[in-house]
Amino acid sequence: MKTSLPIETDPEIMSGAPVFTGTRVPVESLFDYLMRGSNLDEFLDCFPTVKRENALLVLDHYKHEAAAVT
Repeated sequence: MKTSLPIETDPEIMSGAPVFTGTRVPVESLFDYLMRGSNLDEFLDCFPTVKRENALLVLDHYKHEAAAVT
């Protein structure tokens, strides 16, 4: 069973950038935090509207996508 990602795009929200569903938090922000050395808990503390399970779903999805490319 394939789970849909908790991501939405809407031209009226953050100029159409992909955001976590129900928030104005760009998905890119999660990756920016991780690339700068922050951990998931730090990201979630800064963006309390993002649910942990949603962030984990996104990370897991992109981990599998990256593995398929290599």
